[in-house]
Amino acid sequence: MNPFRVVGVIGKRRDPDLVLLRDLCRSLQKLDCEVLLEPNPALRSVIRAPLSDRETLARRCDLVIVVGGDGTLLDAGRALAPAGVPLLGVNQGRLGFMVDVAPETMHEHLAAIIDGQCVPEDRMILSAVVKRAAARDSLAHLAVNDVVIRNQATIRMIEFETWLDDEFISNHRADGVIVASPTGSTAYALSGGGPLVHPGAQAIAMVPICPHTLSDRPIVVGSDHSIRIVIGQDVERVRAMATFDGQRSVALDAGDEVEIRRAPLPLRLIHPRGYSYFGILRDKLRWGSGPTAPRGRV
Repeated sequence: MNPFRVVGVIGKRRDPDLVLLRDLCRSLQKLDCEVLLEPNPALRSVIRAPLSDRETLARRCDLVIVVGGDGTLLDAGRALAPAGVPLLGVNQGRLGFMVDVAPETMHEHLAAIIDGQCVPEDRMILSAVVKRAAARDSLAHLAVNDVVIRNQATIRMIEFETWLDDEFISNHRADGVIVASPTGSTAYALSGGGPLVHPGAQAIAMVPICPHTLSDRPIVVGSDHSIRIVIGQDVERVRAMATFDGQRSVALDAGDEVEIRRAPLPLRLIHPRGYSYFGILRDKLRWGSGPTAPRGRV
């Protein structure tokens, strides 16, 4: 890859690590990078860098470094993916499944990454359109991980139909349903009993949440299809909603539809050299029971 020369920096909105962000910006400046910092009141007194909103970051940056947890990267990803700006995640959270650079190794990797010596990866993301039964307008949303249809408050099942393109799949009674990208297969969908989907797969997983019928199991479809979810007429009693990456939500009424498909552009991630998806699974999720390094053939 070509070297990165204009680098944006995004920190956690709440409780950012000021020392880590300050050191990152100083290191970037020493590498002759122009640094643009997303506005954050907590950073003004400790970091000297031009403040730029996300529209400016999307327009000007070759790379954006996100310092925070997976939630911070999801939020930045939805905003910057349409512009094709690659993101590098530095973990200031707990799990750090997507923000895979540890703070203690950040400076070790930084010079090589800025010089273009890194592992680029495109991740498929989702586009969801909410179509109102009582109106002609529709609302479009992006989701890096998942779109979740569920009850807003009480523990009560909702009824909904699922369609693949124009083909009817089934009627469902469940606490809700998760529609996940391959990236999101290791998030809420995994907790709901869904499969692990390799991030290179062009696929979408649909995972029911606590279905009333035990045979109502997860299904994986190709990303060239759309999944359509139609809210049943009993929704007036349960107040359904659609949630995008667990961060943004809209209320749903009876007859409303949520149509989910692959977004036109992927989320571009940057990893340090030596990155391994299965290494992340073993390290972060304690996945598998075999050795952490290959033993070779017997």
